[in-house]
Amino acid sequence: MSEAASKTESYTHKPRVAYFSMEIAMENDIPTYSGGLGVLAGDTLRAAADIGVPMVAVTLVSRAGYFRQAIDPQGRQIELADDWDPTRYATRLQATVALELEGRQVWVGGWLYVMNSWIGESVPILLLDTDLPVNDPRDRDITHSLYGDGDTYRIKQEVVLGIGGVAMLQALGFKLMGYHMNEGHSAFLTLALLRRYARPREGLRPGESPYDLPLVRQLCTFTSHTPVEAGHDKFDYDLVQRIQGDLLDLDTVKLLAGEEKLNMTRLALNLSEYVNGVAKRHAEVSRRIFPGYVVHAVTNGVHASTWTSKSFATLYDQHVPGWGHEPELLARADRIPNDLLWAAHRDAKQTLLDKVRELAGVSLSADQPILGFARRMTAYKRADLMFTDLERLKRIAGKFPFQIVMAGKAHPNDMAGKQLIEALHRHIRELAEEIPMVFLPDYDMTLALHMVSGSDLWLNTPLRPLEASGTSGMKAAFNGVPQLSVLDGWWVEGCLEGVTGWAIGDDTPTANGHDAMALYDKLEQVILPLWYGDRAGWTAVMKGAISRNAAFFNSHRMMRRYATEAYLR
Repeated sequence: MSEAASKTESYTHKPRVAYFSMEIAMENDIPTYSGGLGVLAGDTLRAAADIGVPMVAVTLVSRAGYFRQAIDPQGRQIELADDWDPTRYATRLQATVALELEGRQVWVGGWLYVMNSWIGESVPILLLDTDLPVNDPRDRDITHSLYGDGDTYRIKQEVVLGIGGVAMLQALGFKLMGYHMNEGHSAFLTLALLRRYARPREGLRPGESPYDLPLVRQLCTFTSHTPVEAGHDKFDYDLVQRIQGDLLDLDTVKLLAGEEKLNMTRLALNLSEYVNGVAKRHAEVSRRIFPGYVVHAVTNGVHASTWTSKSFATLYDQHVPGWGHEPELLARADRIPNDLLWAAHRDAKQTLLDKVRELAGVSLSADQPILGFARRMTAYKRADLMFTDLERLKRIAGKFPFQIVMAGKAHPNDMAGKQLIEALHRHIRELAEEIPMVFLPDYDMTLALHMVSGSDLWLNTPLRPLEASGTSGMKAAFNGVPQLSVLDGWWVEGCLEGVTGWAIGDDTPTANGHDAMALYDKLEQVILPLWYGDRAGWTAVMKGAISRNAAFFNSHRMMRRYATEAYLR
């Protein structure tokens, strides 16, 4: 038996939940993720390995990755290739399965990557790959680019992920007790299941469907991450049929996925017994967008040991033993002596200062607070909100000096996001004499850890109600970094004013227009005076971020809820 077959077979003896996600952040140097969705998927599987939830994950190999980001002298984003070699990290699967796309037979192979836990458990991840010599050249690149251009390419990717993934799991002999769709990209898997469990048409009563919808619903869980209708994948039926042919009879598909276009989210909603949003607020918004569906709330969490800096991990090991496996123990972090907490933060901050010097050639001060902001660069994240009134910002800095460190990628087709990056660089030049500010290129998991642990205050400024959850502030909490954020996503649950951090404005639909002034007021009147004038008061908020937020908003708690409420229902 080959090494790959032996490894795979070791995971097929007990029933597992198959977790499907278009992107999964397995390691920093494996570029199979673009941002929060993929990082969350990685944290989900790390937590599953930690607590022994039997899972197998399915994704695409994305050989060409997402992209590496460079910034030219004018502040414009440049996208560079980010190819990776799966042979360095994974083992080739011995099975291949066949699909039909555009009338051609397309073979799907794959790779096995094993997500290991420090306690000895592991989760297998299958990375599907169409770059096989047997395939037509037009089909070999289907699994190359993460979120490639155009509906045609996207449909092919989603068919490979959903239908090819179900076939690959069967070919490898996995015993499955359920399927979890992380966003709607993999929703074609529901059609594959309907086809697999269809009853023979002979003997059906007139008008009776051969498809066992209740059975497929019972098998499926769906997690939505998108709080706006326009953000969900929708495809013309003519295009779907041209590429995939007749998955099922068209009337049934339209009944499940929408009459006008095939809506991947509606398909997943109609064929999943358990549906959830990724924060309580997001579940409320989802129920308004899709009335009539029961949408539960399982608020996201982040993986404790992955997102805790070395200095804080050492501190927790000494004062909260067992925190890595039971992050809820961090509720006891308020017992940590203030001077030790501050020393751990200073170490993490120095690591960020060194990284800033390395990447930007700028020397920031350890004695001034750092405001950190790192998100996907797109309009609704409002990375430019704090620069609404530059004169006000300069006056605040004149009274309470501070520094700003920012990072984030714009999707290659998001022109507004790219313009936002250019605008931030103009602000760097405009504020150079009053406020030290840098934009760090090529935001990835490693840089994220440096920023969420080394900043003094974490900023988040989305336009309500467009933040489904957000997890960067959760990562900051594990490092004792308070958050200043708009009340949206997870922060509606996590914000205890002056205890875990601070809110920008209030929690009303009309508050967006006042957010910039509210941000300035909070910085000038509350946060910066506390940082400069009351170290004990500041460390109390740091402890609040750890003991109230890190202890709760972690992937172990999230994973246990999925296991008990979705998988074992």
